This record gives sequence, C-alpha cells and structure tokens, in this order.
Amino acid sequence: MAYQGSCHCGAVTYTVEGDIPDTATSCNCSHCRRKGFLLSFVPFDHFRLDSGEDRLATYHFNKHAIDHRFCTVCGCQSFAVGTGPDGARMAAVNLRCVPEADLDALTIEAVDGASH
Repeated sequence: MAYQGSCHCGAVTYTVEGDIPDTATSCNCSHCRRKGFLLSFVPFDHFRLDSGEDRLATYHFNKHAIDHRFCTVCGCQSFAVGTGPDGARMAAVNLRCVPEADLDALTIEAVDGASH
C-alpha cells in the first residue's frame, strides 16, 4: 500500500510506501506551531519524491538538523528530511498535505519541541 502527498499547487508530489498513519505528531516549536503541521515520520527509503525537485527550496533554523523543504511556487511545506534519534535518515510527512488522510480521525501526539 502507498499514499501520495503534494504541495498546494501540485508542482511537488511524493509517494510514501505504507498505510496512511492513524497518529500524527503536533509539535509546539516556533516553526511547527506557526505552520500547523501534523507530522508523520517515515524511514527515508519509504519516501519517494515524484516531481518538483527543481521547485524545492530548503529552510533551516535552530540547529540546522532538518531540511525543511518547501515549494517555491506556492510556499507549501509538505515534507522535511532529517535524521531520527537512531541516526537513520527520516522523512517528516505533513499529513495536512495528504488528501486521503482523515485529519479528524488522527490521534494527535503532542511534542514539546519548544523546550529543545
């Protein structure tokens, strides 16, 4: 099973191998809070960018540990890339950018990113 996501204008599209998760992370750091992300973290080898590499820019802040990728056409940040606690490369998928995700049915796990 796989699911797709995209930026708002559709220039950036991706596929994630696996089922749409039933939980999401809501972080209260300054970046996530302002953008309202609902994130799901997946191994990077389960993530495939299908289109739009040439339309992506990267934003870094704080420790510059996460590549916050956003579309230069519409400004939407539908995913990010970083390293998990175990050192493995991860993709942080913004479930708000996955049309089939039932956001109202998600179990939300709060993370206190503001304290890090």
